[in-house]
Amino acid sequence: MSSPHSDIVIHGGGPVGLACAAWCLQKYPEAKITLLDRNPVDDADMVAADSRGIALSHGSKILLDTINAWPSECADIHRVHVSQTGRFGRALMTREELNQDALGHIVRYRDIHLTLRKALRAIHKISPHFIWQHIKDDAPTHIDAKCIVHAEGGLFKTQDWVESGRDYGQSALVGLVEVENAAPHQAWERFTTEGPLAVLPSHYGPQILNLVWCGSPESSGDRLQLSDAEFLSSLQSEFGTRIGRFLKIQDRRLYELGLNYRKQITKDNEVWIGNAAQTLHPVAGQGLNLGLRDAYLLAEKLVEVFARPSAEHSLANIQNALENYAQSRKVDRTTTIGLTDFMARVFTSNLAPVVLARGLALSALQWLPPAKTALARQMMFGRR
Repeated sequence: MSSPHSDIVIHGGGPVGLACAAWCLQKYPEAKITLLDRNPVDDADMVAADSRGIALSHGSKILLDTINAWPSECADIHRVHVSQTGRFGRALMTREELNQDALGHIVRYRDIHLTLRKALRAIHKISPHFIWQHIKDDAPTHIDAKCIVHAEGGLFKTQDWVESGRDYGQSALVGLVEVENAAPHQAWERFTTEGPLAVLPSHYGPQILNLVWCGSPESSGDRLQLSDAEFLSSLQSEFGTRIGRFLKIQDRRLYELGLNYRKQITKDNEVWIGNAAQTLHPVAGQGLNLGLRDAYLLAEKLVEVFARPSAEHSLANIQNALENYAQSRKVDRTTTIGLTDFMARVFTSNLAPVVLARGLALSALQWLPPAKTALARQMMFGRR
């Protein structure tokens, strides 16, 4: 497979690959880009696709708004309550403290995907050299190009690469839970002895919330098999009564959790972004947000090269741009990976000194506004 029109080839038609293509073309409509997409051409086939709720930061909303790719259906988070089951220490973050419209947003994965596809189609109309190539799973995907962007993504343990990271020995059970008395726009994160338990807003209304319950693969598998009544009783016992009774559960599914990341995200004329560069634990909801920041900055660096006359599209200039990109992403990437990994591990330890330190840390966040603000801004906008 080859294309004489391609300066840039983007492997992967998920949200990060779509966003990277859209930002490149928005900044430089004449860019010669080929996007290799294994998803079906018809959006109708995707309407029933992955409906799990994904946390998007307010910073991601600002970025996606630049290409008119923000989903119309979402749930805003105005307050986040963090605590640990059966232990002291809690923290409450609010949008008012940070003078922001929202701390974050919960959007269905398929809605993000579909909205980005729609946005890219609109940009495609004014981009004469853009090729959106839909390929089958077993089709060869090599295309000769001056720059190759890997944005294939994938979930932990389904990826065809493993470089650095760890298996947390956890699975996330996700679903939708109906509650008795939930406050609107409120997110709850409880740290249990097995992992984080999050109850998050959804666009279905204040009484239907997204559930993310992390635990050992054995416990999570057992919970998946429980009857609805047994599951709700177990959830109530673990979470407590802060939001009243849990009434219904639906759409339970399991995902294995781990950390997988590349130490080097560029090599010669190739670059890896999003889940192709790092796959994170969902404890802080940072995976897709980090990937979108990858895509946005990479688009800026690529356009700086390919908007020049073709005589300047040398391998040396491309490598320099990619190395500059990697250096620019280093602090944000290292901070986000490290913070997520730390939270995933420290909040599952039952060692007495760690339990005490956790409680003190949560209390410190509550009573030291500058620390709380710094953490919240990292979650919302990344490190710049």
